[in-house]
Amino acid sequence: MRPKTAIPELSRAGAINPSFKPQLVFSRDDLSGGQAAGTRSQLILVVEDDYLIALDIEAGLLAEGFSLAGLATSADQAISMAISTKPALALMDIRLLGKRDGVDAALELYRELGIRCIFTTAHGDRDVRLRAEAAKPLGWVQKPYSIATLITAIRNGFDEIEKQR
Repeated sequence: MRPKTAIPELSRAGAINPSFKPQLVFSRDDLSGGQAAGTRSQLILVVEDDYLIALDIEAGLLAEGFSLAGLATSADQAISMAISTKPALALMDIRLLGKRDGVDAALELYRELGIRCIFTTAHGDRDVRLRAEAAKPLGWVQKPYSIATLITAIRNGFDEIEKQR
C-alpha cells in the first residue's frame, strides 16, 4: 500500500489538476531590493516592553511594507537604537522596562535627535499627556488598538513630518 501525501509532488501537479499552470511569483521584497517602494526613509523604531505586543506590531508593520529600526524594551535601549539607526519616527509605549518611561525617552529622542513619536499606550491620562507635550508627539493610539488603527496613525505621522520639511 502506498502512503498518502498531504502535498502532491510538483511534477504531478498538472496530472492532479489539469488547469494547473506553474507561474513565477515575486514578493514585494523581491521587486524592491528588500524594502517596499517609498519606505526607505520611513524607518520606524518600536519601543514596547510587552513582547507579544511588540511582535504583533512588527508583523503588522512589515506586512504593510514599513521598515523597522528595531524593537526596544527600555528608554535607554530606544535612545541607543535611535542614535545608530536614525528612524523617521518611534512608536512609544509609556510603561517600559527600567527606571525611565516612554515620555523620558520621547523627550530625549526629540531634543537630541529630532525624532518624534506616536505614543501607543494604555496610560494616556492628562498628566502624562502634559508631560509629553514638549516631545511634540505625532499622535496617541490608546491600547487596546488594532493594527489598522496603528497603520493609519503612522501614515498620518509621516504626512505631518513631510509637511514640516
